[in-house]
Amino acid sequence: MANAKKKMAAALAAVNAYMMQEEEAAYQAQLAAAANAAPKGPNLWAIAGRQDIMNFRRLIQMKAF
Repeated sequence: MANAKKKMAAALAAVNAYMMQEEEAAYQAQLAAAANAAPKGPNLWAIAGRQDIMNFRRLIQMKAF
């Protein structure tokens, strides 16, 4: 009888440990998804370059007309 109780306790402990690991893995997955979903700002070098190109074209148009 005592051996059966020990087996039952071991099985319950194993199931509990497995459930805790699954919960921790789900929590880590949520953290990773939240970190990857964080919005990143625009590339300032690209914006500055595009603005310079537009400015240069505007100057050329002003010179042509």
